[in-house]
Amino acid sequence: MGSGLVLGAALSVQFGSAVAALLFPRAGAAGVVTLRLTIAAIVLLLVCRPRLRGHRRDDWLAVAGLGAAMAGMNTLFYQAIDRIPLGPAVTLEVLGPLTLSVLTARRAVSWLWAALALAGVMLLGYQGFDRLNLAGAGFALAAGLMWAAYIVFSARTGRRFPKADGLALAMAVSAVLTLPLGVVDAGAALLDPVVLGLGAVVATMSSVVPYTFELLALRRIPTSTFAVLMSLGPAVAVLAGFAVLDQRLTPLELLAVALVIVASAGAVHGAAGPAPARTIPVTA
Repeated sequence: MGSGLVLGAALSVQFGSAVAALLFPRAGAAGVVTLRLTIAAIVLLLVCRPRLRGHRRDDWLAVAGLGAAMAGMNTLFYQAIDRIPLGPAVTLEVLGPLTLSVLTARRAVSWLWAALALAGVMLLGYQGFDRLNLAGAGFALAAGLMWAAYIVFSARTGRRFPKADGLALAMAVSAVLTLPLGVVDAGAALLDPVVLGLGAVVATMSSVVPYTFELLALRRIPTSTFAVLMSLGPAVAVLAGFAVLDQRLTPLELLAVALVIVASAGAVHGAAGPAPARTIPVTA
């Protein structure tokens, strides 16, 4: 049951990203990010109804850091998939949490997983990153760094706020931070009924459903199992890119994705302590 929830969350978030890419021509990447985070924030605030009083300065700093990390992670990732296929984008992005897992594990074998992941990235660029678009690859790598920051701030926020209150507040912060870019990029298109409808679908698939499934799954399976299953993200992204966006990868690129998946699973599974694995999100 727990494993099925994790896989369902991964399918939801990656297919949600594919749907978001379909919306880019109407509202732009920044506009879609704003729609996703704003709608998700409204839903989480209504469901969680977090308490605003009684928190210390450090509590609000943790929420602000998490909100900024979420805003940066989603903005950079959507800029990446606007330029390169979904599968390679997620493969490059996952190097962020992979690096964090390697550094926190402090074990010699972790560097072997890092080397395997690096081999995967080198294979992606074997025929030249110009095929993937250099800017798109850069955005994906930067999104990975923000993903690692998300993990750190998520752990801090989770310790300071009950249930999902911290997440709801941080989502509101991220929505506010991305709103100016979204308005500039999309303008009046954000109010178009079709755009709003698809934006609601993206918010539901990429944020509301995955976070809910993740919470339920972590009550049923060990965090180490959860983390390993999360490492299947690039493979699910390849499937979503193919099914929704008709994005096809070469055999060499598929091998590169597989190497990063194996490296991610090995590094996270061997990382010391349950906290990093527990706070790894199902998406960008």
